[in-house]
Amino acid sequence: MKSAVVVFPGSNRDRDMIAALTKIGGTPPAVVWHKDAEIPDVDLIVIPGGFSYGDYLRSGAIAARSPVMDTIRERAAQGVQVLGVCNGFQILTEAGLLPGVLMRNASLRFVCREIRLSVANADTAFTRGYTQGQVIRCPVAHHDGNYFADSETLAAIEGNGQVAFRYAEGTNPNGSLNDIAGILNRERNVLGLMPHPENLIESAHGGFDGRGLFSGLLQQVA
Repeated sequence: MKSAVVVFPGSNRDRDMIAALTKIGGTPPAVVWHKDAEIPDVDLIVIPGGFSYGDYLRSGAIAARSPVMDTIRERAAQGVQVLGVCNGFQILTEAGLLPGVLMRNASLRFVCREIRLSVANADTAFTRGYTQGQVIRCPVAHHDGNYFADSETLAAIEGNGQVAFRYAEGTNPNGSLNDIAGILNRERNVLGLMPHPENLIESAHGGFDGRGLFSGLLQQVA
């Protein structure tokens, strides 16, 4: 699987994502600086976590206006898989590639702990490594992960099967509507999620629950 990781000022999970893609996919991803409008011909584009531009204004708002995002929009429209994790999810919503917004956690506190995720839609390139309803472990680390959408948008997301992951009962760390942890675009080739599957892929991490997301993508492009 050919992949690229886009790096912004303030990204700090890019190395974790690069390591995960290399270990599972066997090939190191291309690393693209945000000011570079060119992205190599790849199967997957990843926007990793962190605090792009220090989360000034709104989380992801400045990064969403970087030159590289125009290229990502074009590639997404062509069917390339795009994954945004944590700050990457925030950037995708700010860029209009995913519906809704990520607001301040309901607790008004930064949350860093392991939670449980339920697979809400296993029929996508990102989730085919899991089974419908499967509950997995996954770490979270964010301050602005409270997913919100207006009632009409939320109904459309739910009706179209665009919810990929939910926080399992009793583990919602941020107050997200409908326990939403990750959503897809209508075409299901763009995924944003707040938890960090790249941080639970090997025994050194304490488990392998995050590997299913990457192995599913490998099956898609094999």
